[in-house]
Amino acid sequence: MPSGEDGSIITFLKRELEASFVKIDSMEKENHELKQEMGRLKAQINTLKAHDLERKSMLWKKLQSSMECGKVIDEPTQKTKLQVGVLEAPLKKPTSNHTEANAILPKPPPSPPQWLQKRVIAPPPPPPPLPSSPVGSRAVRRVPAVMEFYRSLMKRDTQKENKNGATGFLPVTSRDMIGEIENRSTYLTSIKSDVEKYGQLLNFLIREVQSAAFTEISDVEAFVKWLDGELSCLVDERAVLKHFPQWPERKADALREAAFSYRDLKNLESEVLAFKSIPKQPLIQSLRKIQALQDRVESSISGLERTRESTSKKYKELQIPWQWLMDTGVVGQIKLSSLKLARECMRRIAKELKSNEASREGDLLIQGVRFAFRVHQFAGGFDTETMNAFEELKEIGSSIYNK
Repeated sequence: MPSGEDGSIITFLKRELEASFVKIDSMEKENHELKQEMGRLKAQINTLKAHDLERKSMLWKKLQSSMECGKVIDEPTQKTKLQVGVLEAPLKKPTSNHTEANAILPKPPPSPPQWLQKRVIAPPPPPPPLPSSPVGSRAVRRVPAVMEFYRSLMKRDTQKENKNGATGFLPVTSRDMIGEIENRSTYLTSIKSDVEKYGQLLNFLIREVQSAAFTEISDVEAFVKWLDGELSCLVDERAVLKHFPQWPERKADALREAAFSYRDLKNLESEVLAFKSIPKQPLIQSLRKIQALQDRVESSISGLERTRESTSKKYKELQIPWQWLMDTGVVGQIKLSSLKLARECMRRIAKELKSNEASREGDLLIQGVRFAFRVHQFAGGFDTETMNAFEELKEIGSSIYNK
């Protein structure tokens, strides 16, 4: 063939190869987003399932205890009637009235906790900050070398792609226990009894929820814990509160939502910061744990970021703190905590590549760089300590490919 035709074929093949690289990158990104969405849905299913089982078990225990208490109270009442029958008639009526008065006396409303008395009205919220990298105790900056090294490795080994399949599951269905209980007269009697017995307490809680305004999300968590403790005396919270149309259901649900989301994030942050790779543990097992923990972090943050605008608007309207949802708040701190996972992964892989030359034949280096690139994009950059771990891994990788 003429040399000109060879050149055109080579040019065509190069363009095809570049298009394939672009397509591979796009498919990797799409696959990662699908994994995040699947993880978020699985977390929601687990949370809803746990709350459902917890409420149903508490409901059964309360009904059982109320029935047992009814039997115990019934026997002393019959004995009292027999003893009173022996006494004179004038003494019988006052004793009966006194007993009935004690039985129907409502529980007095509790005095608010000290932190509740110090509660202040939240000042007008400042305008939302512009999107920026999370600000923490460590300075984080973008590292172009991470992206360059990642792309160069992907071009060298396009056929070695790790496909971590996630096994999904369907929520376990159970019988509608609540619907079965509602058909029992004892259940309806208990609801009516709670409405009469705790009416004064519930009116007090209604006023507290309506006037609740906070400046710190930690105070919201404490308030919700106190509120749930006061409402735990009810046989069925929602069934009883239906008899109180002034109950601020929307605000109470928003307070609980904010408190639970904040608590889950702080627990996840503590788990990430406490994570430490065990040297005696097999490498594959350690990397899987790091990967699973990062999946949970990204799933939680992506779920919050997806609804952040509407959630912040709702919280502002109900005087609930919303700044912690921004990258300058708790969400930003969670992103920074994932840098520890990147360091653990890179150091463990670097140690393996140094001590075991056989591991250099596989895709271990690519796996480490890919995870580092993922965390770099998620956290908005690397701090100094994480950058040092990356430079060490990069140096080992360069020596491998230059041989």
